[in-house]
Amino acid sequence: MADLWRLVTLLALAAVAAAVFVMHRYWPFEPTPVIEDLQEASDSRVTVRAFHRTYFPEPGCVLEGVVFTHGSVAQPLITIERLTIRSSYLRVLSRHVNTIEAEGMRVFIPAPGTGQPLHTQPSTITVGEIVANGATVEFALRERDKPPLRFDVHEASIRDVGWGGPLTYRVKVHNPEPPGEVTATGKFGVWEESDPGQTPISGDYKFENADLGVYGGIGGTLSSVGNFGGKLGHIDISGTTDTPDFEVTSGHHPVRLRTEFSAYVDGINGDTFLNRVDAHFRKTHVVAQGSVAKSRDGQGKTALLSLVSDSGRIEDILGLFVKAPRSPMSGAVELRANVEIPSGELRFLKKIRLMGTFGIGEGEFSKAQTQEDVNKLSASARGEKDPVDPETVLTDVTGQVVLEHGVATFTDLSFGVPGAAARMHGTYGLIDHKIDLHGQMHVLTKISNTTSGPKAFLLKVMDPFFKKRKKGEILPVRIAGIYEKPSFGLDLNDKKAQVPSPPPAPTRPR
Repeated sequence: MADLWRLVTLLALAAVAAAVFVMHRYWPFEPTPVIEDLQEASDSRVTVRAFHRTYFPEPGCVLEGVVFTHGSVAQPLITIERLTIRSSYLRVLSRHVNTIEAEGMRVFIPAPGTGQPLHTQPSTITVGEIVANGATVEFALRERDKPPLRFDVHEASIRDVGWGGPLTYRVKVHNPEPPGEVTATGKFGVWEESDPGQTPISGDYKFENADLGVYGGIGGTLSSVGNFGGKLGHIDISGTTDTPDFEVTSGHHPVRLRTEFSAYVDGINGDTFLNRVDAHFRKTHVVAQGSVAKSRDGQGKTALLSLVSDSGRIEDILGLFVKAPRSPMSGAVELRANVEIPSGELRFLKKIRLMGTFGIGEGEFSKAQTQEDVNKLSASARGEKDPVDPETVLTDVTGQVVLEHGVATFTDLSFGVPGAAARMHGTYGLIDHKIDLHGQMHVLTKISNTTSGPKAFLLKVMDPFFKKRKKGEILPVRIAGIYEKPSFGLDLNDKKAQVPSPPPAPTRPR
């Protein structure tokens, strides 16, 4: 029996010796083969400050101070403070690595068009999981005076890394603009070397605590969930957003803004194209289409949107901009508008450009006393001294508007009241609330017995001019001052009162 144990011991020692010889002869975790594999996988020159082999409890190695340099770009593509590679004794000869862990990883992506393309080579090594928690990724911008766009990667796990099938990923990252937290899971690959845009990608995402205040002029905290899939050059995305406290900061009246959307993204250059966005706030529904793509001058991205609302409320829209507790007017509204939002540091209301048409039907004023005074004026215009059920005075408000640099310019602004009609043009400042409107009022019937002490907007305009006016008269009128304290006047020599012909209808953005 003792001889048997000695024989077993000798065989075991021989097996260990043979294994040590084979491992030494074919050991993959040596500086040269490891660095060569990293260079081929990244199409970069790789330098390492220190290299350590590991044997227990798992075979592998540790690299310190790893630097990847691609092409002629002076800035390193990747730097890693500590790169740990682990395998197992059962898989070490089959070129399978269990885990690769990157600590202190920094990735720098040159501005589009300034770097050299990557030409990776297929590898025979498969990796069970790559972990890169706490990494940062920076995208350089074309504007050299601006800092890179930085993404802080809280967690990153990539599984099944190889050239035989798609890899599986999970990432949690801080998005820089708008600032918020993104979680995404899905599959990616296999990488198409000849045409990267054909590389498959799919997954689900969650975007939380996105601060819209970074854009200036608007505010709110947005959240979004959705899914995506397709090719890297054309990724279809659908999802929803919810902003319970969306506001235009000049008005400070938050509303709940919810959207459902479908879009597609070019994952190569980041351009986004909106197939349809349905936005809902209060009782208003707006449909949007358009794009967020590279600007014509190549500086940043510009949003081009087409907006349509066939079932809106004017009180919902005006309520976003006015400081008063309630919108000064209510009623159904229809609008068509084309919007352009360029990139840049200007505040939202300063850089947004809008061209559109609108119509308001059955308009009413919010204050009960104001509406009562307006109704009395309407009755007087019809010759009724004490009507039992006076009609609403404001009807059929239509016009065209161009918004640029925070100033809305109105053309062919018209509205009617029982007894009179008006056409006006001019400007209104969304930021400073300055009013400069000029136009004509046409007396349709003789007005007498008007109420005294009017306070409503239209009442202030019409009352001084309509008393004792005859049917058919055309009066030039002017509205100036600021929205909170407007002033009205009559100037028979005011050339600005001539209402120009309306401009051509706006075209849809491409």
